[in-house]
Amino acid sequence: MNIQAMMAQAKKLQSQLEKTTKEIDETIYKYENENILVEAFGSNKIKKINIKNGDVLGDHEMLEDVLLVAVNDVLRQIIDDKNKKLGKYTNGLGGLF
Repeated sequence: MNIQAMMAQAKKLQSQLEKTTKEIDETIYKYENENILVEAFGSNKIKKINIKNGDVLGDHEMLEDVLLVAVNDVLRQIIDDKNKKLGKYTNGLGGLF
C-alpha cells in the first residue's frame, strides 16, 4: 500500500472517529428509579437531576446514596458505550479517547 492510500485511509478513520465521538457526546444517558432521575450527555456533563421522591430530602445519607448510585450508573453507561463504539478505532491505544 502506498503512502497516499494510507493517508487517505487514516483520514477516513479519523473522520469516522470524530463523527462517532460527536454522536456519543450528544447522546443522553439516563438512570431512573422511584427516587431519582439523572440524565447526562456522553461528554460527561450532567444534564438533569430530578428528585422524584421528596422523602429522600429529609434523609441526608439516603439522598447521598441515591445520588451516588445514579451518577455512577450514568457514568458507567457512558464508558461502556464509548468502549463499545470507539473500541474499533482505538484498539490497543489504552483509553486515550
